[in-house]
Amino acid sequence: MQVSDALGRTIELAAPPQRIISLVPSMTEWLFSVGAGERVVGITDYCIEPAAEIAHLPRLRGTKNPDRTAILSLHPDLVIAEQEENRERDVLALAAAGVNVYVTAIRSVADMAAQLAALAAVLGVTEAATPMLAAIQAALTDPPPPTRRVLALIWRDPWMAVGNDTYAGDLLRLSGGINVAAALPGRYPRAPLAELLALNPDIILLPSEPYPFSDRDLPAFASVAERCQIAFCDGMALTWPGPRTSAAIASFRRLLEKIA
Repeated sequence: MQVSDALGRTIELAAPPQRIISLVPSMTEWLFSVGAGERVVGITDYCIEPAAEIAHLPRLRGTKNPDRTAILSLHPDLVIAEQEENRERDVLALAAAGVNVYVTAIRSVADMAAQLAALAAVLGVTEAATPMLAAIQAALTDPPPPTRRVLALIWRDPWMAVGNDTYAGDLLRLSGGINVAAALPGRYPRAPLAELLALNPDIILLPSEPYPFSDRDLPAFASVAERCQIAFCDGMALTWPGPRTSAAIASFRRLLEKIA
């Protein structure tokens, strides 16, 4: 059968894939959540969930430097990659070696729902994926009006924030947030902290990943502590599309509703 990935690339599959390598941590979690985990034969060093189920799987280095030789040695019939997380050169090299590489390109919650539905069909797990996808579709309907100005930081030195055209930014929108960094150029804009704080957020989110923000980072925000709320949050809830999405939207809605 012929299938197309999110980049419009055509992939020829003789049957639903039985030997899958995931180069995307969130996709690894999703594969197990829809019952395809027993088909996963390799993952990245950054895949951490579901911890017990993936403990025995071969690790194939990081998302940006996968061990292509090791991938080929595992004889996968499908490798799953993400445009944002994986390098084009690795996708092209694996494809040139005869490997089927399915690339997602998730830039919004709606993107995620559509692309995971398509991938579920490729894997033959549509029935198992339906409840999760239905919960996400429900979260897409009738979102609260965006009333809280949010600055979601993802790194420091240099300071980086969630910007426009991103899954995390859209998740915050569906939670009732106005992403102030969306006004800056780039999907993950870099700027001096003073410039980011000048965007006048009501709340600054400090996620646990990709940069592990903690109490030691709070002094950097002393100048705005009296006028806006500083909140630590679960970075996986903010940035991992898949089985966490509907609960993440609900939790961020509760968080934003609490702001006076």
